[in-house]
Amino acid sequence: MQHTEKHSLIPWTLKVCAAVLSLFGIGIIPLSAQSVLSGTVVSASDGQPLVGAYVLVQGTNVGTSTDVDGTFRLDVSSGTILEVSQIGYVTRQVKASDGVKIALEEDQLWLDDVVVVGYGVQKKKLVTGSTVQVKGEDIAKLNTVDVLGALQSQSPGVNIVQNNGFLGSGFKVNIRGLGTIGDSAPLYVVDGVANGSISALNPSDIESIDVLKDAASAAIYGARAANGVILITTKKGKEGQASVTYDGYYGLQNLYKIPTLLSANEYMQIQDESRMMDGLAPYNWENYIGSRIYKAIKEEGWTGTNWLKEITNEDAPVQNHSVNVTGGSKTGTYSIGLAYTGQDATMGVP
Repeated sequence: MQHTEKHSLIPWTLKVCAAVLSLFGIGIIPLSAQSVLSGTVVSASDGQPLVGAYVLVQGTNVGTSTDVDGTFRLDVSSGTILEVSQIGYVTRQVKASDGVKIALEEDQLWLDDVVVVGYGVQKKKLVTGSTVQVKGEDIAKLNTVDVLGALQSQSPGVNIVQNNGFLGSGFKVNIRGLGTIGDSAPLYVVDGVANGSISALNPSDIESIDVLKDAASAAIYGARAANGVILITTKKGKEGQASVTYDGYYGLQNLYKIPTLLSANEYMQIQDESRMMDGLAPYNWENYIGSRIYKAIKEEGWTGTNWLKEITNEDAPVQNHSVNVTGGSKTGTYSIGLAYTGQDATMGVP
């Protein structure tokens, strides 16, 4: 009996193909599966979808944001680390998988901040209007002598410009542009009382400043709030033993950049060059300014009078000192303060 052994040609064929591919520098590389994965981002407190949450591949700028249903779609490999973030929530890192549901915890340090609105106080997460808050400790760091000066560059959408260069000249404030009711100045409310001016307030006495920028403020204060409202809350006394606090600073002011002026001799040379370029003869300076002054400039090196230096006060002092006494009991609290503010001008007649 003849025994015939049959061998499969498939393994031999695969070996030949692999050898041919290697001759042409083509390797066989395993590919990881990459596909479009979808997921949902919700709030851990109530399970509601989060709109506009950012979903990024960790360490890259590849990502997307969630839609109105809190869902997202991203072309990544399964197991990729995703970084999910949303304003007011704690950022999380999760592994990507199709249908993943990501719950974000509320950032209590951010959401529990309290802002002042026209009818009381609310947590920041509950405020639907457009507001900006500047805290008292941030104002104290600026060491300004005026409350509105402390608001400059601290509140977006609020344009604050000093009226002129004179000390105590005040500021012009525009919230979201010019209004149509009266002038463009906003309404100032200090501790619930409408006030026409806040220039007498000491920055050290400020607890917080809240700026109401949208039309919702008009529903509370009427036409007076057509140009916005600036709510100022001052520091209050606290129950307990009396405490005395002092806050103050002393500094020196100088002009930021003083231009370099021409000397008398340089000025004469520039004037002569200008006339010669126009085809004119140079000045006869000895007759024009007198022989005595001409001799002092040309022979004695007199540079002339620097009038800018004459009206500039170098190291002009600025200072603010405040003493506050607070305390109280269950029946009432008190806060008594005394402040002194002084500022010398950097330019003026000495």
